[in-house]
Amino acid sequence: MALIDSIWRVMFRVAFRLARMWWGFRQPHHEGALVAIHVGEALLLVKPSYRREWNLPGGSVDAGETPEAAALREIDEELGLPPHALVAAGSAYGIWDGRKDTVHFFELHLDSLPELRLDNREIVAARLASPDELRGIALTEAAAAYCHRGLR
Repeated sequence: MALIDSIWRVMFRVAFRLARMWWGFRQPHHEGALVAIHVGEALLLVKPSYRREWNLPGGSVDAGETPEAAALREIDEELGLPPHALVAAGSAYGIWDGRKDTVHFFELHLDSLPELRLDNREIVAARLASPDELRGIALTEAAAAYCHRGLR
């Protein structure tokens, strides 16, 4: 692990804590896109450096960007995956991390897990979890919304 990666992880943790405080005060509207990558029965989860919970790959939808374009950009940035055909899988709404969130879900079904390129700064781990294992894993509220809705 390089020193620069450690510095980036600290910066992500500090920035996320400050952002959550600001969001809690302002309660801004936020739009995100998450990708549920299924490999057989297992679901791919990622571990951000700034959270305790596991999440689905994805992130914010930038201004002028479609949710699907954001989802494709995020799986490239977070995992190094090239563009794939995604299937829209609904949306969820909630107040998460102090923001009024709209999260668009997409699914990607793969026969096998390709080699992943994690940046070791924002995303520090990835794992496949079976449906039984998902019950015992701490998930972000958005990821839990996907898993508990039975969107498969």
